Amino acid sequence: MITSSIFLAFGAWQIVLIVVVVLLMFGGKKIPELMRGLGSGIKEFKDASKQEDDKPTTTDKSE
Repeated sequence: MITSSIFLAFGAWQIVLIVVVVLLMFGGKKIPELMRGLGSGIKEFKDASKQEDDKPTTTDKSE
């Protein structure tokens, strides 16, 4: 998985530093709203991809 390999490339201090920078940039009150938006976006993406997988594939064998 790509995301797990990205986190393996960073050490604990780098992740802490990124979290602190994000906290300073957006503030504590804005982060839950950003995460909610990110979560709903991921959910919509998964639902859309699941709908694509559920569509029946038809092949024309009349030839």
